[in-house]
Amino acid sequence: MRKKTTLFFAFLPLAAMAQNFQLHYDFGQGRHYVTTTFEMFKPDDWGNTFFFVDYDFNMDRDHNASLSYMELARCFSLGKTSPFSVQVEYNGGLFAMEGSAYPIQNAFLTGLDYGWHNNNFDRFLNFKVLYKNIVGKHPLSFQLTGVWDLSFYNKRISVCGFADFWREDNLNFTDAAGKNLDSPVLTRYVFISEPQFWYNITPHLSAGSEIEIAANFSSVYGLKICPTLGMKWNF
Repeated sequence: MRKKTTLFFAFLPLAAMAQNFQLHYDFGQGRHYVTTTFEMFKPDDWGNTFFFVDYDFNMDRDHNASLSYMELARCFSLGKTSPFSVQVEYNGGLFAMEGSAYPIQNAFLTGLDYGWHNNNFDRFLNFKVLYKNIVGKHPLSFQLTGVWDLSFYNKRISVCGFADFWREDNLNFTDAAGKNLDSPVLTRYVFISEPQFWYNITPHLSAGSEIEIAANFSSVYGLKICPTLGMKWNF
């Protein structure tokens, strides 16, 4: 569901402005549907802004949109040459089933962001320590986030992705195979990572895969791995 694969580095050159559109087909157990993602990253004199919007298309026989999810983040640089930034972020969305719809609770995050890059600006690593307020659930929680974006072979191969670990009480009703549990299981921590692997056919068009690795996420108890096949267009 989440694809935070662009880095929040305040010290990137202005030429690093980027937008992309991704189309994924999910082969995970019980999934087999299309997800689209639009991302935008824009640095400026004070830091940078990043957002993405996801849509899942797996409702009814017509494959209408069943989920809409957005993350919007703003980083404020702590100095022109400093690797540290202050980040504020919003997460939220809506999940629909036939005849009903459910909100994905609004979440507000803030904290410290640290970034590293090599001299060629083609390899980046990023780490965030964030306070997290999940409205209606946890006014006081935390999230740790790591992000990476690595290019190889003259930028022909790209490996990027993120990993999140946060505190959230969840009732889990199914296992990784989609079978109902004998009774719901309460968990207190969530982990999700989505590494992506791209072959850049041209500067604009890429083909590759994403692997969602999640534990105790979206009412699923334990570890679940969902691979995709994808295409990406870089504007």
